[in-house]
Amino acid sequence: MKPIYLDYNATTPVDPEVTEYMIPVLREFFGNPSSNHWYGTESRKIIEKARKQLAELLNCEAYEILFTSGGTESNNLAIRGIAQELKHKGNHIITSQIEHPAVLEVCKNLEKEGFEISYLPCDAQGMVDPEEVRNNIKRNTILISIMHANNEIGSIQNISEIASIAKDQNIIVHTDAAQSVGKISIDLQKMKVDLLSVAGHKFYGPKGVGALFIRNGIRLKKIMEGANHEQNIRPGTENVPEIAGLGKAAEVALRDFKENTKRMKNSRDHLWESIHTSIPSAVRNGHPVHVLPNTLSVSFPGIDATTLLSSLSGVAASAGAACHADEVSLSHVLQALNLPLETAMGTIRLSTGKNTTQEDIDLAAKYIIKEVGNLNPDKPGSFIAHAKTETIKLTQFTHGLGCACKISPKVLDEILKNMPFTQDPNALVGSDNSDDAAVYKIDDEKAIVQSVDFFTPVIDDPFEFGTIAAANALSDIYAMGAKPLFGLNIVAFPVNRLPLSALTSILEGAASVAKEAGISILGGHTIEDNEPKFGMVVTGIVHPDKILRNGGAKKGDVLILTKAIGTGILSTALKRGLIDDETRKLLFKTMRQLNKTAAECMQSYSVSACTDVTGFGLAGHLKEMCKSSNLTANIQFDSIPLLPHIKNLVAQDIIPGGTQNNLGYLKNDLFTEAHISDLEKIIFHDAQTSGGLLIALPEKEAKPLLQDLIDNGLKDSSIIGTFETKGKVSIILR
Repeated sequence: MKPIYLDYNATTPVDPEVTEYMIPVLREFFGNPSSNHWYGTESRKIIEKARKQLAELLNCEAYEILFTSGGTESNNLAIRGIAQELKHKGNHIITSQIEHPAVLEVCKNLEKEGFEISYLPCDAQGMVDPEEVRNNIKRNTILISIMHANNEIGSIQNISEIASIAKDQNIIVHTDAAQSVGKISIDLQKMKVDLLSVAGHKFYGPKGVGALFIRNGIRLKKIMEGANHEQNIRPGTENVPEIAGLGKAAEVALRDFKENTKRMKNSRDHLWESIHTSIPSAVRNGHPVHVLPNTLSVSFPGIDATTLLSSLSGVAASAGAACHADEVSLSHVLQALNLPLETAMGTIRLSTGKNTTQEDIDLAAKYIIKEVGNLNPDKPGSFIAHAKTETIKLTQFTHGLGCACKISPKVLDEILKNMPFTQDPNALVGSDNSDDAAVYKIDDEKAIVQSVDFFTPVIDDPFEFGTIAAANALSDIYAMGAKPLFGLNIVAFPVNRLPLSALTSILEGAASVAKEAGISILGGHTIEDNEPKFGMVVTGIVHPDKILRNGGAKKGDVLILTKAIGTGILSTALKRGLIDDETRKLLFKTMRQLNKTAAECMQSYSVSACTDVTGFGLAGHLKEMCKSSNLTANIQFDSIPLLPHIKNLVAQDIIPGGTQNNLGYLKNDLFTEAHISDLEKIIFHDAQTSGGLLIALPEKEAKPLLQDLIDNGLKDSSIIGTFETKGKVSIILR
């Protein structure tokens, strides 16, 4: 069953009337509007009709409407266009701290070009004080850009008063009205702004089309070069079908304005009343009166919003702005409100639409109330409905994914540098380096190797998750050249959110891998937590003289990787439902595969150094080897084995947060040749779960080992590079 859609501020469905109107345009009116023949003329008529339809909604002249590809382009054109047109008069621009990134990022880039930007604060209700605008005006101020209504909390700014202040001093005013068009009345004859941005998909039009209102007499510098389309301001052949859809959406919005506004407001208010009655501690954000009729920003103190939304499979909503859906950190809007941290972290945005029904609201409120109760550690809850079914999707109960949710290496380095190191002479490997496990000498023949690893679900099936987590935990023992002896389970489990049968399946999965490894699981430790987490402490044994470490690689050594990379990217895509079942099975097979075979193969060779590739990615673990061995690594990207589809997924911005952390951590140590793309660099840094072994050994032994690995079923094994210059720690990616 589809979830109840309460994310209308992110986008709206295309109105059926709009779809029907666009179909004949797509089929029949294909002419270039700039052509003088019949086909071009008919297309031109459609565009001009749409221009008039949108002008009627905004109460302006049709010739003051310029079509764009959407709100982002409109904002860029407005701000950059004025900045470049008037830079001879001044370089100061006023905006606010709560603008959409399509405004803030433009302003940040203009700062790099020498413009001065004032970012005005808002009050606790998200309102920018017009007097604050007045107080920040300077002699060189050329533009004021304040959004009409905020996309996260819905607060509506007093744009008319701000425009009046600007007009008194002959300053241009722009407003981003992407969220307000079609939801509240906009009368450009009264509002007095000079520029106003429109996004079609926010009021039931198609995506990829928008408009910019440019008041007669306002001049903009083009930000793209080309032919003289759209009054010689926005070059490029017009997108006739989508412009037609935008015009029709404007017509429908104007016709049904009162009815739609009333319905959205009633459903929004009923949703808030239902939530607040059952959860009195819930906090409503934004202005109580001057707010979009459909927008409800609500905070649940002490609850993590990302975890809440991950488990709300029955409701589609957002944590903060939709643009920040994958980030755990606070959005810039919530920061600007100065909410207490425990309140801000529990904030979700619920936005209703013109088709939202009473039944939708009642059911959504029920889901939200129940799940907030389940997440409240002080209140026992009951399993949510879908958790009782046979199919449990574990990734819905966490915002982290496998090893990608590790603390970032930069933060970890900062913590560990102040920790005291052991002086015990029997501690052969400890916390003073980045090796995979601790090693403690028992006698001249035996040393104990011990490692601990646990993480949040990286795959939906509980049994499969247990197998992956166990394989990942055992990997550290194999990477040290040791033989595992036994394991202990580590369990964090949300007993209020998941049936205990799910935990049973996780433990059974781990037990099956332990059996394959030839060890027993002798016990463990459990805690109750809102996120399911599982892992193991594994104890192994090794001869003190045969320990493998990150350090020890020699100049000229060859690097072999035993598994394909890309598990972080594919896991993220899996959670979003973006990979097929065949790819899911391959992902599981890769992560579930023990590194036991690889470890056994390398025992017959003169391995200099070894590590397994997990949360810090291939790049991060390779850096640890370089640093410990005081060498530079020379890597051939085309030789790195990759899981399928990951390049296409990265191009779609399917990138785990842990991978982003890795990119930041290694930016000063990685040197790439010109042909290496940003996409390939992301893959090189991808946070792996249960990845392969990275083995360094003499060149003469590399090909024989590689053949052994392949002959023993590790078909993805590959020689990926060599260690070179001694004394210069870095990675060269070719």
